[in-house]
Amino acid sequence: MLQHGAYTLLIDSCYDREVFPTLEQALEWTWASTEAEIEAVKFVLSRFFVLDKDGQYVQDRILQELLEYHSKSQTNKRIAIERETKRKEKRTNRAQGVNEAPPNQEPLTNNHKPIKPPLPPKGELFDLFWKAYPKKVGKDAAYKAFAKRKPDEQLVKSMIASVRKQADTEQWKKDGGQFIPHASTWLNEGRWQDETEIGAEQDWRLTRKGVESMAERLGLESWNQMCQFDQYRNTVLRTATERGMA
Repeated sequence: MLQHGAYTLLIDSCYDREVFPTLEQALEWTWASTEAEIEAVKFVLSRFFVLDKDGQYVQDRILQELLEYHSKSQTNKRIAIERETKRKEKRTNRAQGVNEAPPNQEPLTNNHKPIKPPLPPKGELFDLFWKAYPKKVGKDAAYKAFAKRKPDEQLVKSMIASVRKQADTEQWKKDGGQFIPHASTWLNEGRWQDETEIGAEQDWRLTRKGVESMAERLGLESWNQMCQFDQYRNTVLRTATERGMA
């Protein structure tokens, strides 16, 4: 009866491992240790298996069944991949047409949220505003707020003028500009509409220091005492006005 046990163990092992054993592997798979058990394994191998050129004992019926199994597996895998590909294509086609209303369809309800269009590319108007705004923090958030407002050229000019005016206030100058709001906050809150109060000491046109400071911001030459200061101030004022910084 040892041969029957060896046969069962070898057959089951070949199916489980999907490989065929050498003699040493067959003895290991069946836990053969005594001389009688080893002889039983050798008997089964010689009777029911064929030794190939690689030293493996092959069983023809098991080999055929394994080949058929793997062939079916590959076929099933290919079919599954094709089905999944078709399902994805159908879902994509449905998604592309989901927002296309038929002729008599009623308007979208609250349960149907329209897809938001992407923000337009950063344009020249935003670039002008961003260049004028003194606090260069959160540019993407600023652009979203800017695009939400959809300002035209005239409004952007008003914004820039307000920025420059507010930049001369003590609040924005304090502690190196620490209290300047982020551009996104400034835009979302409509801060260009704020009424800016600038005291006499803050109006650059009323003091020599203010005029010289503005000249420096404009990139003009420093005041030369060879010319009258009033004439120099008028030159600075005219240049500041032309550049929208008066």
